[in-house]
Amino acid sequence: MVAKELIIAAQSGDRDALITLLREIESHIYRTAYYILGNEQDAKDAAQEALIRVYTKINSYEEKALFKTWVQRIVTNICIDKFRRTKSTVSIEEHDMVFSGTQDVEGEILSTYVAKDIQEAIDKLPEHHRAVVVLRYLQDFSYNEIADSLDLPLNTVKSYLFRARQQLQLLLRDYQKGGVRG
Repeated sequence: MVAKELIIAAQSGDRDALITLLREIESHIYRTAYYILGNEQDAKDAAQEALIRVYTKINSYEEKALFKTWVQRIVTNICIDKFRRTKSTVSIEEHDMVFSGTQDVEGEILSTYVAKDIQEAIDKLPEHHRAVVVLRYLQDFSYNEIADSLDLPLNTVKSYLFRARQQLQLLLRDYQKGGVRG
């Protein structure tokens, strides 16, 4: 992901290296924030806060952990704090669909509903389960990277993922049967 030399240069005060570093990680930070918080505006706010924190704390990064793990810990903690403060107002924004005569309109609509159902189900998970699901399945982190990012024991990560998958399966089964949303 990020070159070690770039991190060292940023820590040495090279402003251009730091800006390059921030640009390389900003989409990963936003994606994590979006999937944890569930809406664009909150995700933008959390991503900006995380980038500022990386900017101001770059000298505190030590090579004990991977850089991406250190960054994910920052963004995940910001999101969890924000989620706790605004728990009852988390919402899902609708995604625009573009139809053309050559596309499978029915398939397009179905895939949009499936994606929406998955996002709604993830939003209903407890915050600690949501964080591990986002890091594992949306950011493709290993179990060890998740444990490092969230400062959890490896077995706790496995347990959270197991329980989260069970909860998601039940929620998605309800959606398939036409269960009540919201």
